[in-house]
Amino acid sequence: MTQVPDQGAIRGRSLFSSVRDSFRLLMEDNFAVVGVAILAIFILLAIIGPWLAPYEPFKAMMTETGRLNRLSPPNATHLLGTTAFGNDVLSQFLHGFRVALIVGLVAAVAVGFISTVFGVLSGYFGGYVDDVLMRLTDIALSIPTLPFAIVAVALLGPSIENIILVITILFWRNGARIIRSAVLTERERIYVKWARAAGASHFHIIMRHILPNIVRIVFLWVTMSVAFAILTEASLSFLGLGDPTVVSWGQMLNTAFSSGNLRTAWWWVVPPSLALVLLVSSLYLIGRAYEEQTNPRLRRR
Repeated sequence: MTQVPDQGAIRGRSLFSSVRDSFRLLMEDNFAVVGVAILAIFILLAIIGPWLAPYEPFKAMMTETGRLNRLSPPNATHLLGTTAFGNDVLSQFLHGFRVALIVGLVAAVAVGFISTVFGVLSGYFGGYVDDVLMRLTDIALSIPTLPFAIVAVALLGPSIENIILVITILFWRNGARIIRSAVLTERERIYVKWARAAGASHFHIIMRHILPNIVRIVFLWVTMSVAFAILTEASLSFLGLGDPTVVSWGQMLNTAFSSGNLRTAWWWVVPPSLALVLLVSSLYLIGRAYEEQTNPRLRRR
């Protein structure tokens, strides 16, 4: 007797429902709740940080005697002290939240989009499409990350836009292969075969069957991409390749290092360093918890 395809299986799930279910699973893990709480605080500070800053980030602070207020430790006037150039550390630190989140989120969305397009098209269609896209991915994988980033930003110019562009070029390649492997599995599922037999278009199958079932992989990769992007921007800024017109945490560390006060002016170094550690750790907690909640083998351990 021929099995009749279930109409619900042929229609598939919407991408929105998959994302909603994924978020609900995520909130069942205590580590994920902590990670989301930390990330929410960082996002809030990224939005309102510049308005909370007591001074302009590059404004030189002066003492009552008219001298430059250099390397002042934390006090009632400057809660996180001042830099070697008389800038208020708290003001620079608060402005750094927005740069970190903009670079992390924009670069991660771009990386996730390109990785998903390459991975889905390659895994679903196979054949010549797979060969061409994977050969392009292999060429991209042969590019050394840090040397390419240094040369590219140096040639293009130190700006936030160029840093995001370089991060996107560098980090889509691994995600494309990871997503492709997931699509290769999903395209052989029985509901995909039923959808094909029912005359569903490639677009319908991809949007209603493939993408909703690889949301977990895409989400994990985007989460990790945010961390990679933030650390890459901080690394480039620490090397002196950051945007000189904006304040970032990596630039703060670079200025402290180049002025010879990296070890002595702890109030200048600790806040951006601790913020980077907390932000990346929160993203790791979210990714780890989400993987455990959606992977039965990990939940059994």
